[in-house]
Amino acid sequence: MEHEKSRLLFEEALKVIPGGVNSPVRAFKAVGGDPVFIERGEGAYLVDADGNRYLDCIGSWGPLLLGHAHPRIVSKISAQLGRGTTFGAPTKLEVRLAQAICEAVPSIEKVRLVSSGTEATMSAIRAARGFTGRDKIVKFEGNYHGHADFLLAKAGSGIATLGLPECAGVPVAYTADTITLPFNDVDSLETLFGTIGTEIACVILEPVVGNMGCVPPSDGYLQKLRVITSKYGAVLIFDEVMTGFRLSYGGAQERYGITPDMTTLGKIVGGGLPLGAYGGRAEIMDKVAPVGPVYQAGTLSGNPVAVTAGLEMLSLLREGKEVIYARLEQIGERAADSMRALAANAGIPVTVNQVGSMITVFFTQKTVVKDFDQAKRSDTVRFGAWFREMLEHGIYWPPSQFESAFLSYAMSDSDIDHLEKVAEAAFLAVA
Repeated sequence: MEHEKSRLLFEEALKVIPGGVNSPVRAFKAVGGDPVFIERGEGAYLVDADGNRYLDCIGSWGPLLLGHAHPRIVSKISAQLGRGTTFGAPTKLEVRLAQAICEAVPSIEKVRLVSSGTEATMSAIRAARGFTGRDKIVKFEGNYHGHADFLLAKAGSGIATLGLPECAGVPVAYTADTITLPFNDVDSLETLFGTIGTEIACVILEPVVGNMGCVPPSDGYLQKLRVITSKYGAVLIFDEVMTGFRLSYGGAQERYGITPDMTTLGKIVGGGLPLGAYGGRAEIMDKVAPVGPVYQAGTLSGNPVAVTAGLEMLSLLREGKEVIYARLEQIGERAADSMRALAANAGIPVTVNQVGSMITVFFTQKTVVKDFDQAKRSDTVRFGAWFREMLEHGIYWPPSQFESAFLSYAMSDSDIDHLEKVAEAAFLAVA
């Protein structure tokens, strides 16, 4: 493939943007080579500045469950643009989206709209602290909840991708009340709560992790977490920025039958536009201003264009949820099974984790990847070579061993055939 226009754009970007990108993983530093610059999206495909087409297995890191430029969503956005882009005042649209969220996710009795997943998680934790009157929070290694200072302790995602030990610029005092535990480890959880359980305001986690690669919860883990937090009066927060509306219409909590106290949402809930949300039990959410003393505000919160996109996305998912989610399960399982078989045929040890339309191929000798320590043992050099082979032959896979791929409903059987054909050649090329 020819990438001359992307190369020249990257050279220009390096002069005016740190690292030439506006989010670190886009720089391809973990996989080698220069990033491709995207011109447009068409259904399941991306087209770059040089006219190359790629089957998109990232979907803007999760939001594009139905593919790029869905005509109904585009039509609704276009109509709203003619009525105004932002008002800084309440609208009927935001009421309707809040109602749709509460109906889809029964654990959410009240919800506040914000502009990003980071904003949602930091606001949810503030509300949990205000509700409990406690300071300490618990998160898990490899779980990424946005770039708020107190959440960057042992985070996954870009920090893991770039091999950074921690994030510079975060004072130690900011993470002093952040306790980090291994994911999927019930014993460490029980020990911690047995020691300081009454001091813990909340536990936040990705119920299915996507930010150290796709890592599902072990059997019974979420159930045990629910029991322990309830026993000690700690708020259980599910970060469903990735999994909300992806793993089922009601998110991972519906899929696993767990009711958290609070939920954070992003990505799909905005229909491809910048929008996040946090919500939960009414007694917790009523601590948020102007009702309660926990302050949170945002000029663009409930932005009418983003809300319009989110409303139409949720409407499409609600109308077709039986067909859509069955199809996503089917292509997810097919892709995962194919990756295992193709890697084995090439003599390359991998572990493939898959939940619904989320999938990660870990280049590792380990037969199971259930936590961050096991994920970090992957062969990132071989993964990088495999990624470059995939990209060169038209598959846009996440440029990081520690990021989940996201398949979309826009993918046809022939698209999955293409994915399998390219993956087979890529495995053989790096064997």
